[in-house]
Amino acid sequence: MYTYFKIMKLFQIQIILLCFSITLYAQETEKRVTSVIDSSQTDNMVLKQSFVVNVSLDSVWNAYTTKKGWESWVAAKAEIDFKINGIIKTTYDKDAKIGDDSTIILHITNYIPKRMLTLQATLTKNFPEFMKADEDDLYNIILFEPISANQTKVISYGIGYKNNVKYMSLMKFFIKGNEQSYRNLISYLETGKPSINY
Repeated sequence: MYTYFKIMKLFQIQIILLCFSITLYAQETEKRVTSVIDSSQTDNMVLKQSFVVNVSLDSVWNAYTTKKGWESWVAAKAEIDFKINGIIKTTYDKDAKIGDDSTIILHITNYIPKRMLTLQATLTKNFPEFMKADEDDLYNIILFEPISANQTKVISYGIGYKNNVKYMSLMKFFIKGNEQSYRNLISYLETGKPSINY
């Protein structure tokens, strides 16, 4: 009987320690994404977001450029035609079909393998009307910097946003959504599991 209770107590302690370590990891991940709005230009704003992930450059690049990668941290479903002038199609809805109204379309404007990726979204009815007038100016430029064999820095620049009240209020939404996606990426790459499943 003593042995049984001793084993159960050790088991309970292990569960508590596991929960504690998961909580610490979540809190640590929460702080790892940095977001800065550069509004020093009179007419435009740049949203710069960066983070360091403790995996190789190859792993990060694959997460951004393959169907498996996108479906592991960004979306429930993805179709990737990865090439210059290629297209990335995604949806957050696991019951939806690629091509329906829920589909997000990103155009691959250009890339330098394992160094840089430029994306431009097709703005659907889900985007505010005032953004559609600026669609041709809006890009996401992502830089990949190897720090060591098992550590990579990612810097994302959202460019083309106009320096006005409408865009400034929209920045709060973009920052929150992007930071959650980046935390998902960090969790997926470092633990094998995203922090949120779509």
